[in-house]
Amino acid sequence: MLAPTSPADLRVALFSGNYNYVRDGANQALNRLVEYLLRQGAAVRVYSPTVDKPAFPPTGDLVSIPSIAFPGGRSEYQFPLWLGGDVKRDLEAFRPNIMHLSSPDFAARRALAWAKAQGLPVLGSVHTRFETYPRYYGLAALEPLVLGIVKGVYSQCDALVAPSESMAEVLREQGMHDDIGIWARGVDRTIFNPGARDLAWRRGLGVGDDEVAIGFLGRLVLEKGIDVFAEAVTRLKAPHKVLVIGEGPAREAFTQQVPGAIFAGFQRGADLGRAVASMDVLLNPSVTETFGNVTLEAMACGVPVVAARATGSTSLVVDGETGLLIEPGNADAFAAALASYIADPALRAAHGAAGERRAGAYSWDAINGAVAQAYLRLLSRKAA
Repeated sequence: MLAPTSPADLRVALFSGNYNYVRDGANQALNRLVEYLLRQGAAVRVYSPTVDKPAFPPTGDLVSIPSIAFPGGRSEYQFPLWLGGDVKRDLEAFRPNIMHLSSPDFAARRALAWAKAQGLPVLGSVHTRFETYPRYYGLAALEPLVLGIVKGVYSQCDALVAPSESMAEVLREQGMHDDIGIWARGVDRTIFNPGARDLAWRRGLGVGDDEVAIGFLGRLVLEKGIDVFAEAVTRLKAPHKVLVIGEGPAREAFTQQVPGAIFAGFQRGADLGRAVASMDVLLNPSVTETFGNVTLEAMACGVPVVAARATGSTSLVVDGETGLLIEPGNADAFAAALASYIADPALRAAHGAAGERRAGAYSWDAINGAVAQAYLRLLSRKAA
């Protein structure tokens, strides 16, 4: 049988641990991918846990898979368990020619076995460093176990795609796979651009025109490095304001750690672009990112970034040109980097402008087209 040669020939079964019930960078990327594939004429069926009140409407056809609320105080997330007879019958009726696994959970393991039994190629996409999560909840001893579970899924895929070359290198070192392509992330320049900066909006929050606003952007959860962020800005002696964009279960603790911070809450669309462009520096101390959407969004807005020297950020931030890279967890070094930007407006402007130029290379269609080509390559290889 001849292999498909066009995205319009694709029939993709996409499995996700969180497609739309809690908004995050990973599922935003997946929804954008599905929108792109549908626009190319492909057929796509998404299989994911669902809830009564999701964060946003799903793109494409969504089939619910069995799940339970995640334990340990993170009940907003669902843990996929298995496929179930209804899901298997739906898969059989859909007749996919390729499977995409975006989360290495138990349901993905069963989906992988189903695909292998049908002779379907499987592409795995890596969106976060799950193995690092236990350390933020006092369970660091479990990291090898989690790594083994993740490897048990990804190593059995026909190929992987990772959001950055730095993450791909980590995966190779971990022995996850030797066939790893890059599925980067794009940025909507109609939303994220320097022109979205709004001094009146800042003033309404209590930030003066001449004050330096150090921004945090993302879900307020421990694995985003909020403890390091709080420690760094607490040690910072130079005058500044802290502007926090986002919501999450750790908000109360974060509020106590950073007294006087301005919490602007969850923002989306043009409001999010305005909030990011109205920062003066973004501080991103997270080491769990595989790409760093928030870093790219800040760069597109002309905002310099102080980030941990970790996966994702090292592929986006050019140290000393578009921002500053700091050893993970070093609060003193983060504080010193922030102080250098506070003291030198010209440096902020130069690094911000360089970041905006670099962000111009990240087009969503070109990026998602690379995934479609990965599907076609695996189908061609399977046919051969």
